[in-house]
Amino acid sequence: MLDNPQATKEALIQWIQEYFSQNGPSCSAVVGISGGKDSTIVAALCKEALGSERVVGVLMPNGVQSDIDDAKAVVNHLGIPHIIVNIGAAYTALTNAIIQGERYGVVTGRADISKDAAINTPPRLRMATLYAVGQNLPNGARVANTCNGSEDYVGYSTKYGDSAGDFSPLANLVVEEVRQIGRLLDIPKYLVDKTPSDGLSGQSDEDKLGFTYAVLDRYIRTGEIDNLETKERIDHLNRINKHKLELMPSFQPQR
Repeated sequence: MLDNPQATKEALIQWIQEYFSQNGPSCSAVVGISGGKDSTIVAALCKEALGSERVVGVLMPNGVQSDIDDAKAVVNHLGIPHIIVNIGAAYTALTNAIIQGERYGVVTGRADISKDAAINTPPRLRMATLYAVGQNLPNGARVANTCNGSEDYVGYSTKYGDSAGDFSPLANLVVEEVRQIGRLLDIPKYLVDKTPSDGLSGQSDEDKLGFTYAVLDRYIRTGEIDNLETKERIDHLNRINKHKLELMPSFQPQR
């Protein structure tokens, strides 16, 4: 893990400042606030880098969010302006429009939305919401990606959803390293150590992945792992999800 978390924190803050100096000196940072550690830490880093008046938190429950109070606690503690946009009606309207689309049943062979579509549509609506909010701010905005390196390694994100954004402070930090940074920031400690979950399934991220972030972090950083079956699962997830982190392939015609 990080040998000098304080130095890394200071370098992260400087990196954010340099990014904005080159990509929008007067822009705000827009951060989707879930109530989890990653979005909390990104918002806190942006506040230190830019000042609270240039960080806008956006809370986006899909109907009822069980831990919405944690998200509210984040923006209130940081003292940043925030907006609450409930995407529930938009999600229902979009999924209904798809199901009721002409020839939907003929082409798909189904009369409902698949499990994958139901899981991935809300994050994509949230990302669209963040960009829409940013484009309504008086000085424009850049959208923060809040994924960490452990999630990215195994593809635990939605393509064009939470994996999107304009700048990504945590992409090269594994979960425990993110927590090391979080412990140095002025944020509630219970949020730093909060068990990651989607807030919907009743399971933690680790339950669904089938291994702990501690095991994953160790494997990413050292290549060491004790269970061969877990190693094979992690390698498989990393292999099939690489497309989420790569630029879209494009055909290059001969000139």
